Amino acid sequence: MTTPVLSMNEVTTYRWTFEEDLRRYVTAGYEAIGVWRQKLSDYGEEAGVDLLAESGLRVTNLLWAGGFTGSDGRNQREAIEDAEHAIRLAGAMNAACLVVYPGGRNNHTFRHADRLLRSALDELLGWAEAAGVTLAIEPMHPACAAEWTFLTDLEATITLIDSYQTPNLKLVFDAYHFGHDPAVISNLYEIVPYTALVQLGDRHKAHGIDHDRCPLGKGIVPLPEIVQNLLEAGYEGNFDIELAGEDIELSDYGHLLASSKQAFDNLLVPVSRAE
Repeated sequence: MTTPVLSMNEVTTYRWTFEEDLRRYVTAGYEAIGVWRQKLSDYGEEAGVDLLAESGLRVTNLLWAGGFTGSDGRNQREAIEDAEHAIRLAGAMNAACLVVYPGGRNNHTFRHADRLLRSALDELLGWAEAAGVTLAIEPMHPACAAEWTFLTDLEATITLIDSYQTPNLKLVFDAYHFGHDPAVISNLYEIVPYTALVQLGDRHKAHGIDHDRCPLGKGIVPLPEIVQNLLEAGYEGNFDIELAGEDIELSDYGHLLASSKQAFDNLLVPVSRAE
């Protein structure tokens, strides 16, 4: 079994710049990065892609494209054109996937929101296939999803992916959103074939709109069981640490990088099981 690749997502180190993220992640021993488009744009996209190549960091994901339901104030055409640009960026940096937030319900029925997403995907998948980019749709816990996605369960997301029958459309499995559900954790073998990226997050508070997370291993998400079940189910993709919230924003980022990497290494040690 190959050693899983771990990335740190730039959302986690919110206060640092793009250039500082790359330098500090490399120094902390990370092999990969989850790139946040906002920071990349602030630095300059073309120069940022070059700097990524120079850093030696692999890109596990580019965050994000979507908003096809209009929940972020853009119309669908604007959102699709932005996503086409994001696909080109993802291809230029050899990103393993482009994370897609479909958009919140925005007063639409589920059926209409689904139509809006599908009409966008009908256009975008051709671009993604040509660029060699995987679009990774991220469902979220219902308490967190209003601004981001109308997809709030894994089953509906898998049904959508199945309907396209293309390797360029998969999902993001985020332990923060679905690590509370024993039925999900015990059936990860059904989810692994559809998974482009696993995001690791922990929490000690109830799910909420602020996505308030805590450092890995400091909360109630059963991360050891989740990671071991994923690996036993044959998951060979990337892991990305995505943390946000008051505990994270006020933390020492240097310490957070080191402790997160150590926490992940600990997760790779097989969980002892009762005979």
